[in-house]
Amino acid sequence: MTTGSGIVSFERPYGYAEMIRDLERLGEAYPTMNVTTIGASVLGKPLQAIRVGCGPKRVFANAAFHANEWITTPIAMRFVEEAARALRDGTPFLGRDAAELFSRVTLWTAPMVNPDGVELVLRGAEADHPHREALLAWNGGSEDFSGWKANARGVDLNDQFPAYWEVERDRRDVAGPGPRDYTGEAPLTEPEAQAIARFTEATSFDAVVALHTQGREIYWNYRDAEPPESETLAARLSAVSGYEAVKLTGSDAGYKDWFIHRFGRPGFTVEAGFGANPLPLDQLPGMYEETSALLLELLLAYAGGN
Repeated sequence: MTTGSGIVSFERPYGYAEMIRDLERLGEAYPTMNVTTIGASVLGKPLQAIRVGCGPKRVFANAAFHANEWITTPIAMRFVEEAARALRDGTPFLGRDAAELFSRVTLWTAPMVNPDGVELVLRGAEADHPHREALLAWNGGSEDFSGWKANARGVDLNDQFPAYWEVERDRRDVAGPGPRDYTGEAPLTEPEAQAIARFTEATSFDAVVALHTQGREIYWNYRDAEPPESETLAARLSAVSGYEAVKLTGSDAGYKDWFIHRFGRPGFTVEAGFGANPLPLDQLPGMYEETSALLLELLLAYAGGN
């Protein structure tokens, strides 16, 4: 069961301003938590990454690649808060010894990969938005951006990675910018995707998890490039979360795909919750129970725990 959160709220929509406010508060409350800037969005919003722990194994979780999946951000933030609080207070973290766990594994989190897109979903293309006219045109003239997945240039950030990108471009067959599925003109044209790729290259993670919605599924493979332990790990994650481990085909150019293709290490896409995006806030507590159990299990696997 979760312990309640002192800072990260599940009670209201969670945009970039809410995340930055909470990161400031978390930094004051939990001095062992480290926040670093890894890049910037199209509109110049700093992209933040959070480190908890000091162990030699490194696990990376990211959230909100897709704008209308912003609900994954408070999940990631709450997980970080509970970990940092347990370390500070010397209390268990989701039933485990926090000091022991985080002496063996380091958790890195990028809680909002696509802040410009998230702001579009939550607030629309406001009158002073620098790309307002283009965004409205790409959105079919509609002021309703609740279905928007892309960044501020209308590019789907999870179709931006150099793992058979041309195959995904041809499969999507989307000619130009829009709410979803436009791969861009080439891999890694977008600053958000560039930042995540650069950070991943520099940090050399042992495993990664990309939090998405929806479907209650775990995708763990990529063109047979995944290592043998990926399927076993996926089964462990499935057992604790109730999510189905799925061997996926017919998908390329995603972050998880590129990580497996580039490094030959375990990578997972987790489709949390169930329904139509954006998922309603009343799903958050249940989604957190499921995904926090999954993330903890992955940390335990790399810490050598059972």
